Amino acid sequence: MFKKLHIFLGATVADAAARPLHWVYDEKKLKSYIKGKKNIAFFKQNRSPFYSIKTGEVSGYNVVGQVMFKTLTTTTNHTEVIKLFKKNIIKNFGPGSKYWKNLSIRKKYKKIKWKTAMKGPWIHQNILETIKNIKLKKTITGGTKVNESDGYCASLPFYFSNNSEQKTKQVIKTVANGKISEQFALAKLKIIDLADKGDKDPVNSFLRKNIKNKYFKNVIENIKKVKKVKSKPHNFVVKKFGKACSYPGTFNGGIHAIITSKSFKTAVIKTIKAGGCNCSRANFVGAYFAAYKGLKGIPQDWIKKTNPAKSILKFIA
Repeated sequence: MFKKLHIFLGATVADAAARPLHWVYDEKKLKSYIKGKKNIAFFKQNRSPFYSIKTGEVSGYNVVGQVMFKTLTTTTNHTEVIKLFKKNIIKNFGPGSKYWKNLSIRKKYKKIKWKTAMKGPWIHQNILETIKNIKLKKTITGGTKVNESDGYCASLPFYFSNNSEQKTKQVIKTVANGKISEQFALAKLKIIDLADKGDKDPVNSFLRKNIKNKYFKNVIENIKKVKKVKSKPHNFVVKKFGKACSYPGTFNGGIHAIITSKSFKTAVIKTIKAGGCNCSRANFVGAYFAAYKGLKGIPQDWIKKTNPAKSILKFIA
């Protein structure tokens, strides 16, 4: 069941590496933080302006994937996976959790215009909506207000333990119920899958295979846009398409890091330096290079610095 779990490990390590500098949109501040630093991955001091957790921990995006991973260690029956995943979402993020408690605290910090970062983790809009919809007993529970990477992160460990596109769509919709979120999440998974299967140029192969696929029309158009600016600096490209968490910007930034990098470490460092929602991009980039290069492609010292890595490694043969 967990033959390809190193792919999820790659996403987890990349997220943890980027997390201390998550959501730094101010270019001048980011430059001042990393100036003269040899190692900007796993930054010792939290520099995220909105929330603060210990270095080695992961963002809310990857935590959604951790919840799915833990669900899969309990059951492989698809119907049971969805049911248990919803229960675990409530348990991990819902009332009584540290994520839920921080909701009220966020209001106080917003009033002072985030002069200091809130202590503790940040719950995402999609997950807030998901919790509400689960309680309302809706059939499809995912959020609809934003198009972000929660669905992709939830589906990453599931897809590579199941490989069913239809079932993966259901998992995505459990936390992110929108066509854009679904299409870009599936595109990421398919590109990563091509990398895992040994394709020498997964992004171009995906492009060729889906050039006439109406379902991926928006994705294909965006890949073409990124290819046109391949030679441009990564920071410029990320800024051009959007540093924020939403698709297609977060997808485009990830694609550019992938097609202009040769290693896991290079791609993730590049992603961190570009600022903004580095974690959403890192979850894609890290998974891709783990698939492309294998477990050995993930820096061993980075794995040791990643807190959730231990529980994942137990299931990797």
